[in-house]
Parts: sequence; structure tokens; C-alpha cells
Amino acid sequence: MARPPRFDTDQLLDAALRLATAGGPSAVTMSAVAQAVGAPSGSVYHRFAGRTALLAEVWLRTVERFQEGYFAALRDQTDPRRAARSAARHVVAWSRAHPDEAALLLYGPGDFGRADWSEEHTRRADAGNGRVFASLGTLAEALGARDPREQERVALAVVDLPLSVVRRHLRAGEPLPPYAEELTEESTAALLG
Repeated sequence: MARPPRFDTDQLLDAALRLATAGGPSAVTMSAVAQAVGAPSGSVYHRFAGRTALLAEVWLRTVERFQEGYFAALRDQTDPRRAARSAARHVVAWSRAHPDEAALLLYGPGDFGRADWSEEHTRRADAGNGRVFASLGTLAEALGARDPREQERVALAVVDLPLSVVRRHLRAGEPLPPYAEELTEESTAALLG
């Protein structure tokens, strides 16, 4: 019977995340990940076809984990204004709870080699983006936003505004202030009227 692997995929992706947080996407190499967990390079190559696949997986895992809570917040269709406030709040609360992941998401998929991703990785990314746009469209409709200007207001309230709160503090190397979630939620509510 074969021995169970000593290093699992999540351990390797966690190491890649730490490397990206500390030194940007260029710091994520197969050998750096192996060294970070004390694994032979073969362990990394056994799970990822190459650096491009490793970069795609660390990006996608992070985005998908974030989106899970974001979609849950948007599902409250009984009160679309509450759903909007909850989604905006989620961006800040998730970033506070997952500062390394939030720092990684300050980059874009292009920084993680998206142009060279496999068809499967590209499909996963596109599916996630499609869900975001569909959810925002559903929310905008529930809020009565029919024209492009009003739809843009919804996106500004539940995407751009909370991201700007997070981005400003993370890029300055500061923790999010204790009132960031509340302020974001209040600002979203004010913007939606």
C-alpha cells in the first residue's frame, strides 16, 4: 500500500499564498513553495503541472473562497437593500479575517499569469466572474435599477466602495479600522438611497 502524501495541495497553496503576500506573484515558484513547506520539488510538480498551474490554483482558490460568502450575502432576495449592505460588509469582514488572501486579491488574475492558464482554469475564472455579474444584475433589478447609470450605482455600492476601503488600508500596511464594516455598510446604504 502506498504511503499517504506528506504534503497536501492546501499546504502547498498556503505556502504559495504566503510567498505572494510577501513578495508578489513573482515570488511564487515551484522551488520556493517546496522550500517553504520543506518538501521535495517533486511533491509540488506532482500536484501542479508547472508554475502557471500553481499560480492559477492559488488565485482561483482565493477568489472562490471570497466569492462563497459574497454570494451568500447577495442571496437575501426578501430585502435587496439588506443584501447589498451585507455584500458590501462581507468584502471588508472577509478581508479583515483573511488579510493574506485580501492582499493577494489586490493583484489581478493577469499578475498570476491568466493569459497562459489552462482551459479548465480559465473556465473556472470565467464561471466565477459570470456568477458575480449575474448576481449584481439580479440585485440591481431587485433594487429597481433599470438604466446603465443606476446599475453602475449598484456596482459602485457593493463592489467598488468596499474594495476601496480595504485597498487603501492594505496598501498602506495598516490594519482595517474597527469601524470599517459599519462605515462601509452605512456608505453603501447612503449610495443606494
